[in-house]
Amino acid sequence: MVFGRRNKIYIEVDATELTDAQVRLLKSVNAMMEHVLTTDEESEFFEASAEAMRMCASLIKQAHFAHDLEIDGIPYAEQALEYSMDILNEHMINSKVVQYDN
Repeated sequence: MVFGRRNKIYIEVDATELTDAQVRLLKSVNAMMEHVLTTDEESEFFEASAEAMRMCASLIKQAHFAHDLEIDGIPYAEQALEYSMDILNEHMINSKVVQYDN
């Protein structure tokens, strides 16, 4: 749930089933995305974008489904990341920009 107040956005997440490390990483992803969106330096834009993607990949690898529900050694996290990269690459090739505005 997102609540906006003038120049701030407050994001509320139910962390009941998250580990402390997942909570810290989720907070870091949000902070890094804010940095990506507001930086005016080219090198910072590229480095922060890469770091944000790395953090998202790390969250996916730490997901409950990837660890606790792994069946017969199937690497779900790696498969999910590969699938995500395929879709992202497809969007980049087709110059698609996904809009999530209501």
